[in-house]
Amino acid sequence: MNRFSATTESTAVVAAPRKDIWAVLTDPVVLPELTPLLERIETDGRYWRWHMKSISALGVSIAPSFTELMTFVEGERIDYRHDAPAGSVERTGADGWYVLADVAKGTELAISLTLSVDLPLPRAAARAVEKVMLSTMARTGDRFSANLLRHLGVSSQALITQK
Repeated sequence: MNRFSATTESTAVVAAPRKDIWAVLTDPVVLPELTPLLERIETDGRYWRWHMKSISALGVSIAPSFTELMTFVEGERIDYRHDAPAGSVERTGADGWYVLADVAKGTELAISLTLSVDLPLPRAAARAVEKVMLSTMARTGDRFSANLLRHLGVSSQALITQK
């Protein structure tokens, strides 16, 4: 097994109130409805266990589940870091944050996500694996953004993105 990681960051201004976006990002029932590849989230206090749908690439198929320690600063920030339960082995994990701030045209939403996965592939495959990871993360992020806007009743023209 070798560990592969990819990071994506983005910032967008969403023409919606911060409290409405916060409500979505902190709802473990709504998030899987809006996020491609996310099957469900189980919660246990600050620990959220993310169950992903099966992903196939480069001859490997995985359906990862991983535990995240969630830290919430009400209405402003969500931090998460991979924190597998004692005695368990999770070959996938995520680390990152969401930051929300009021701006003139709505809410600035900044996101950082680093995804790490252990795969039965040689280290020499890193460039190909990380390229697939980044591509999948980008498509998932684009679809999540579109679904979020639709859920919030916001026009896609009202989204201003900076990366």
